[in-house]
Amino acid sequence: TWKELIQEEFGDGIMSAIDFNMTMEREPNNKGDRVKLAMSGKFLPYKYYGNDEGVPEYGFKEP
Repeated sequence: TWKELIQEEFGDGIMSAIDFNMTMEREPNNKGDRVKLAMSGKFLPYKYYGNDEGVPEYGFKEP
């Protein structure tokens, strides 16, 4: 699911698990504490070898 959301926003590729940071915080709430997760990783676009006309060299999504 995360991979699909990343590709929808950035294009064809993955989030690096090597160059990666994750933080976890507790958020107080009247109905019970909540968990807040933040993940940050470098986007690594797929490289297409032997790409044909109309297929980009890298998987970046056009802004």
